[in-house]
Amino acid sequence: MNPAQTVADTSTDALLSFAIELAQATGPIALPLFRSALSVDNKQAGGFDPVTQADRAAEQAMRALIEERYPDHGIFGEEFGEKSGNSDFTWILDPIDGTRSFISGTPTWMTLVGLKHNGRMIAGAAGQPFTDEIFAGSRSGAHLLRAGRKTDLRCTSETDLAKVLAGTTAPYLFQKHGHQERLQHIEDAVQHLRFDADSYFHCMVAAGQLGISIDTGLQSYDIAALIPIVEGAGGIVTTWDGNDASNGGDILVAANPALHEQAMALLA
Repeated sequence: MNPAQTVADTSTDALLSFAIELAQATGPIALPLFRSALSVDNKQAGGFDPVTQADRAAEQAMRALIEERYPDHGIFGEEFGEKSGNSDFTWILDPIDGTRSFISGTPTWMTLVGLKHNGRMIAGAAGQPFTDEIFAGSRSGAHLLRAGRKTDLRCTSETDLAKVLAGTTAPYLFQKHGHQERLQHIEDAVQHLRFDADSYFHCMVAAGQLGISIDTGLQSYDIAALIPIVEGAGGIVTTWDGNDASNGGDILVAANPALHEQAMALLA
């Protein structure tokens, strides 16, 4: 047996600290390539799903760290797929969530690191190195690390959907999946709906800035890491039919049960 398997700490606090370490590790890789003339490949025939050297190198770095620290854990990442493990832990990685933002030079892309144990997300970290922010959470709470300071995260207590701000990635995604009316219902109901910040919007629910955020057609690696952050801040993350969101799909993030119930009625 690898000695690392006998000494690695699997307490929730240690695992969350390691998730933060993984998110931090991608900064020195991605930042030198951000706002540079890097080449962009397209993964989607008939569409546009960009990937860059930064995506691939950042995921490889995180995978290497996981295999060193927790060699028996499984890994599932956007760029390099699944590596089976010999334990009930699986790391879910999106090295650069919001690659379109990354190649456009806008700082709303994030590194997402989530940990699933026995089918439940137990820890998550979302890092934005350009703004020097890491949002992190587990069942014991959520916090923001920025410029060496740690601040607790808490969702808004506002329960009236008409009085909260909301966010989503892009209207064309709702058109693509036939959900234009649902998006319009949400836009009509909230105080204001913002676009084009990808996973950063979900972090803003945890931070108390937004009341809800919604997305459609997500993959597991797009949302899994954010679930412990939002839940740790007191919020709720489900699919539009009220089920577990960690496998992706159509996602609703809400600050509290009242906002979740109102938004779910509009998305039904």
